[in-house]
Amino acid sequence: MMQDRTRMPPRSPATAAPATVPAAPATSSAAPAAADLVRCRWCTDDPLYVRYHDGEWGVPSRDPRHLFEMLILEGFQAGLSWITILRRREALRAALLDFDPEALARTDEAWVQDRMQDATLIRNRLKLRAAGANARAWLALPDPVGLVWSVVGGRPVIHHYAAPEDAPVAGPEAEALSRLLKRHGFTFVGPTICQSYLQAIGCLMDHTTDCHRHRALAG
Repeated sequence: MMQDRTRMPPRSPATAAPATVPAAPATSSAAPAAADLVRCRWCTDDPLYVRYHDGEWGVPSRDPRHLFEMLILEGFQAGLSWITILRRREALRAALLDFDPEALARTDEAWVQDRMQDATLIRNRLKLRAAGANARAWLALPDPVGLVWSVVGGRPVIHHYAAPEDAPVAGPEAEALSRLLKRHGFTFVGPTICQSYLQAIGCLMDHTTDCHRHRALAG
């Protein structure tokens, strides 16, 4: 599951999914309509949530830009609902330089102050500073994708939870990733954030067993 730190629950309909993320399953006359599919209970009927749940959440990703984007978004989500992040994802993308770590690594306090004037953003000075600091830490890693995936041995961990609350708030993989990232200078990477991050990028496949995505991703 994705812990909603108000939420359970990270793509917006306007955002193209990364190359590693398949499109949501198509429907046909022989298949149930999308609205009739069973999904994880945290997924409401909000189209943003449905698209994210069906097309991105829990899909294994090894795209470095996508992994970096999700790490930044998870940090911005701290204390907020995930739907807030989804609704502001494109504004954040524009403000955070398309989640380009090389561009974000060059940001400074003047850049932070400028973003603090933008009402379309989540105006949190610490989170904005962390975006730049985490970009610099990301670029300093010799193999950021390998580091992230190392906590699950390089392969998705497939769980078979009957309900979202069966998953831990922060499991051993999240604890390990949090320690690794902090050691390398990252911030806003506590175990709970890392748990949601690992679920989002498919290191932990935590769709519940009644969800239509479970079979597709567990096979």
